[in-house]
Amino acid sequence: MTAAQSVLDRFVSAVDRESLGAYGVHVLVGDDEASHRWRSDDRVNVYSVSKGVSALAIGIAVDEGVLTLDTRVPELLPDLQLGAGVEEVTVEHLLTMTSGIDFQWFGDEPVPGTDLAQAMLGLPTAGPGTVFRYSDASPYAAMRMLAAAVGDVRDWLMPRLFEPLGIDNPQWHRCPLGFIVAGSGLELRTGELSRIGRVLRDRGRWQGRQLVDAAWIDRMHADWVATGSEGTTARYGLAVWDGPGDTWRLDGRYGQLVIVDEARESVVTITAHEESRTDLLASSAAEAIAAETEHSPGRSRI
Repeated sequence: MTAAQSVLDRFVSAVDRESLGAYGVHVLVGDDEASHRWRSDDRVNVYSVSKGVSALAIGIAVDEGVLTLDTRVPELLPDLQLGAGVEEVTVEHLLTMTSGIDFQWFGDEPVPGTDLAQAMLGLPTAGPGTVFRYSDASPYAAMRMLAAAVGDVRDWLMPRLFEPLGIDNPQWHRCPLGFIVAGSGLELRTGELSRIGRVLRDRGRWQGRQLVDAAWIDRMHADWVATGSEGTTARYGLAVWDGPGDTWRLDGRYGQLVIVDEARESVVTITAHEESRTDLLASSAAEAIAAETEHSPGRSRI
């Protein structure tokens, strides 16, 4: 039995024992893969996992010289009426939820006004980098900045990320102005999402091609922002969360998860609709990796 199958079996047993609302799971350990489904393999909204894909888009744009983490809002959105101090808000502040703007919005809510970016960025900031405020509006504003430079972000990502990964015509919810919601709304199958997980684990590489700069993947989980919460929501990076255990993760509502354990060369990808115990889904995956791979021989990555 492969290590991936051992991790899968332990995780599936935990899900069944606790009656968790998982849809599907994919396990990657080294080059070994295993998967299991509880229901049909349909594309689902991966909710805030979409933020991680938005961060990959920024990483690709940085590598191509389109912008940097230090690019300020007015450099790419000069026509917006900005609140006091917002001219100093950067792409990095938006991706790390530290713009200092007291504005919270999520993708299942109506857009306030005619322009979500204006609604957020027209408010004053308490100081960029000083306050953590989790919101789908923050990555939306970052993707509006990218769109100003490259056009439609989803279409721009097709040849750079989605097509190389074999993700055909993914749908992404859009605002009334036609821009991707960014912080939510990307629809993927479990297996499609697992390919993004492999890109994260392998520091941007996919089948011998460097899709995203390795240093960018490292940066996504190198510098953590204290959120003021505890446990697995205590520290936030560039659209990723620290934990559980030795892992870091993309984490979307109802248990959409990409859990990366680089030391054990492992990724567990989950799609689900679990109303209340998503932390148990994440911890069960991390525990399965730790229990079943700690003595596994090292494997070279593609």
